[in-house]
Amino acid sequence: MDEVAHAAGADPLEFRLRLLGAPRELKYGGHGGPVLDTERMAAVLKAAAKRIGYGRKLPPGHGIGVAAHFVFGGYTAHAMEVSVENGRPKIHRCVCAVDVGRVVNPLGVEAQMMGATLDGISAALRLEITVKDGRVQQQNFPDYPILTPAEAPDVEVEILRNEYPPSGAGEMGIPTAAPALVNALFAATGKRIRRLPIGDQLSST
Repeated sequence: MDEVAHAAGADPLEFRLRLLGAPRELKYGGHGGPVLDTERMAAVLKAAAKRIGYGRKLPPGHGIGVAAHFVFGGYTAHAMEVSVENGRPKIHRCVCAVDVGRVVNPLGVEAQMMGATLDGISAALRLEITVKDGRVQQQNFPDYPILTPAEAPDVEVEILRNEYPPSGAGEMGIPTAAPALVNALFAATGKRIRRLPIGDQLSST
């Protein structure tokens, strides 16, 4: 979506909102079903963008990226501000906006979004399974390095309140973490990341 927006010469956020169009419900037969509400999708995008200050003047070498998705009846958007230091992504801010309908346990939703976001970022940065001679090479954490507490950004969670039926929140924070991150890296560096994990692909940046 981000690449299409840039090819069209459009702002990535405005492009997404234009595609969503007027508030309406679209039939959806996948895991998100039974309908996709374009107004709710737009709302999480707008909330994440507003909280991170989308469109403001950024320090040199910084970029902001956004991404949104719909699954299991809920809506999530991420917005991240990043730069690259010594060939590695540095996340300065990370916002997660979520709409899971009527919220029964706000602290539980917040914790789920924080954990899932960090899980998604961890996978995007360097988690990789490789196979050699028919055997998985990774054995434990030393060669499957998950995000450390020192590397983890503070995940700012914005919960949208409404009276729609509650949906699940378990994995809602994972799918858009990586897209928002690589979109932000493109905004910061002009380099597209199309293969995950990111690893050392920014070492020349």
